[in-house]
Amino acid sequence: MSPPWHADPWARLQARHTRGALPHALLFCGPAGLGKRGFVRRFARGLLCERPVDGAACGSCRTCRLLDAGTHPDLIEIGFALRKDGTPRTEIIVDQIRELSARLAMSSQFGGWKVTVIDPADAMNTAAANALLKTLEEPAAQTLLMLLADAPWRLPQTIRSRCQRVEFALPPRAQALAWLEAQGVTGAAAALDAALGNPGLAQAWSQSGALERRTGVRRDLAALASGRGEVAGVAAAWLADEPAQRLWFAAQAAADERRARAAQARPALGSVLADEALAQWYAAANRTRDRLRTTLRADLMLLELLVQWR
Repeated sequence: MSPPWHADPWARLQARHTRGALPHALLFCGPAGLGKRGFVRRFARGLLCERPVDGAACGSCRTCRLLDAGTHPDLIEIGFALRKDGTPRTEIIVDQIRELSARLAMSSQFGGWKVTVIDPADAMNTAAANALLKTLEEPAAQTLLMLLADAPWRLPQTIRSRCQRVEFALPPRAQALAWLEAQGVTGAAAALDAALGNPGLAQAWSQSGALERRTGVRRDLAALASGRGEVAGVAAAWLADEPAQRLWFAAQAAADERRARAAQARPALGSVLADEALAQWYAAANRTRDRLRTTLRADLMLLELLVQWR
């Protein structure tokens, strides 16, 4: 069962499909946790199915059986390839896009759509993005490229401008709470607050101990602010257990601290930073989280951030 916030984008795409007005490239974007990947998978299967029902695959035809087996020749999925030593890459490289272009130049083996899913598209390196641009500029008939990106701003403007966007926005709070409760999530309101209104993240975090991690981050920051904590120990603990998530919670805590000050309430963390410095620290926490994707030393970045807090 797809979540209720999928209903509108699904109806719009199906209407375009019925009119024969699908573009050659779609960019699915929005916060992680809203089910974009499940949506794209469902849409791709419906396009290739021999007997779709309201746009969804029937699940029993020959095409669906091939899709289930991962062997359908007209569905091409591009993700992180493996290096020669067997470890996954952290970016999509140009050779993958060149191979894709060669496959798209051939006719559909089933005489229908050729569908490509690139996920995460925002992980393409510069050479790969440039190679994809040529494919986007010279699309073949009945070919659909679907790009998924949690951070679409990382894609070159030349790529974004040649795709029609399908945006996934955070649903209304009441709808998100109702969905979480239907999924059996306990403490749905607290989980949704921790995830800043994102129900998919709230569900995942409620099942993975993330809410306890959030409490621990706030406890660590309060201890450092009061001079009781050790920066090196906190940095090592964060680095060893979901550092990106802990930095999300740290930035959130700093924002809450500023809001408490503005409301003239007692700040929970007791930060000694002035308001402007607190805003700068919030931005630095988010930058550090983003840089965990790079080759920069995470331990040194965390140490610097926590020293600034203290």
